[in-house]
Amino acid sequence: MPVVTAAEAVVHEMHGLRFVSYILPAHGSKELCAWRGEIPGGTVGPAHTITREEVFLVLSGTVRISIDGEASTLAPGDAAVAPAGSSLGVSNPTEEPATMWVTTSVGLEAVLADGSRISPPWVS
Repeated sequence: MPVVTAAEAVVHEMHGLRFVSYILPAHGSKELCAWRGEIPGGTVGPAHTITREEVFLVLSGTVRISIDGEASTLAPGDAAVAPAGSSLGVSNPTEEPATMWVTTSVGLEAVLADGSRISPPWVS
């Protein structure tokens, strides 16, 4: 049974956000990826289009998520799903840090507004 301890989680930082990845192909997963997203207060991540479905569960703090232009403010225990092909924006509108658990499938790419593509290392 593959187990990933907190000490084995891989940390990535991008766009002012911290991604602490636990489940990814490098740790034995063939289909799914999962990570803890840490969003400092006042951080606004860049809008992007996702190529795979993503699920978000807020663990602490407040997260503002916009999916195809429809924005919602999520509190701990709230969840959202962004369909493949949707435009996504994530931010923390407060001064306090926020964390969320995110799950998607292997191979997710993000397409930024300028057309550039990002293959996040925490999903490959």
